[in-house]
Amino acid sequence: MPPTGSISRTEHFSAAHRLHSPHLSDEENRQVFGKCNHSSGHGHNYVLETIVRGPIDAKTGMVVNIEHLKRWIKAAVLDVADHRNLDADIAFFKTRPSTTENLAVFIWIRLTQLMPAGLLHKIVVSETPKNKVVFTGDGLADADFRDCVV
Repeated sequence: MPPTGSISRTEHFSAAHRLHSPHLSDEENRQVFGKCNHSSGHGHNYVLETIVRGPIDAKTGMVVNIEHLKRWIKAAVLDVADHRNLDADIAFFKTRPSTTENLAVFIWIRLTQLMPAGLLHKIVVSETPKNKVVFTGDGLADADFRDCVV
């Protein structure tokens, strides 16, 4: 069995959103999300760390070609989310609040549709230097994938 390695790629993107759940009343949304529920929304300069894991190929010495990883991230995330309003521009957020947790789910689903099966190991989405979400794909259902087709 070949040795296993991990590779991490970090990208940045900017996006606006409003924390508002269609499953809560306006008053409940104000109580839960506070100032982040403001009707005009707000924005973040997100940092995305994508970690892949797999066997190190004996011929190439790589887990994955970094150029492929860069293209997958660009197509799955940057082309659809950078300088966009998550709530207005991305259908996935029409039925769920655009929290960083749900953004991580969205990114995971999009990336796994482009990458070889089992390659994506973990993603870390930072909305601020103090707030980060780590997601490993746990708990996803087939319906989640139907809502988010690349």
